[in-house]
Amino acid sequence: MNKQTLQRMQQMKLHGMHRSFSGVLESSMGNALSSDELLSQLIEAEYDDRQQRKVERLKKNAKLRYNAQLEEVHYHQERQLDKVQVTRLAEGDYITKAENLIITGSTGVGKSYLACALGHHACEQGVRVGYFVASRLFSHLRIAKQSGLYIKEMTKLQRTPLLIIDDFGLEPIDASNGRTLLEITEDRYQQGAMIITSQLPVESWYELFGESTVADAILDRLVHNAHRINLYGESMRKKTNKI
Repeated sequence: MNKQTLQRMQQMKLHGMHRSFSGVLESSMGNALSSDELLSQLIEAEYDDRQQRKVERLKKNAKLRYNAQLEEVHYHQERQLDKVQVTRLAEGDYITKAENLIITGSTGVGKSYLACALGHHACEQGVRVGYFVASRLFSHLRIAKQSGLYIKEMTKLQRTPLLIIDDFGLEPIDASNGRTLLEITEDRYQQGAMIITSQLPVESWYELFGESTVADAILDRLVHNAHRINLYGESMRKKTNKI
């Protein structure tokens, strides 16, 4: 009967229960557990297994640039990175409140790594995350528009609780990309959180846009409710392979 039960668990994809019940049968625990205790253990094992597989699926789908961990973020004095601020951000309230985070600093100071670490941590909290380098995001949506998939892709972005746009501002934003970014920011305003990294200080972002009205509308939505982190110091690439 136990063998049949294990087979049924496999067929029903109850992987957590299967592992837990196999462990019970292989040990002497089964005789010591009441039926209620055994049932509780099996359900707990299945729940944990499903949560872990969900987290793994979220991490895979996020396509983060780095497999970054908050525990590995450096807080050297020269970086002027506030550990208390990062710890509070890790709690995820800014995601729940649909607030933005802007990370700026010169090349190599660890902007992308920090953004990916926060994204990785959000996945572990069960949050769906999307990651794009800014130029590739615009290219991706341009191709989607040509192939008739634009609305589908924009809807997917809109429904992603945390959207990370990396390397924003490396090149000017033309009228077409400006309207696309405006649509993204309008869809997400007070609905979804964003992390944006840029080598340029926020004060210089206005100059990226060819249309002043579009620039005003986008920056108003991106900046006014945003947390900010400005990273300083020499390139982390010179110090460690953790960037």
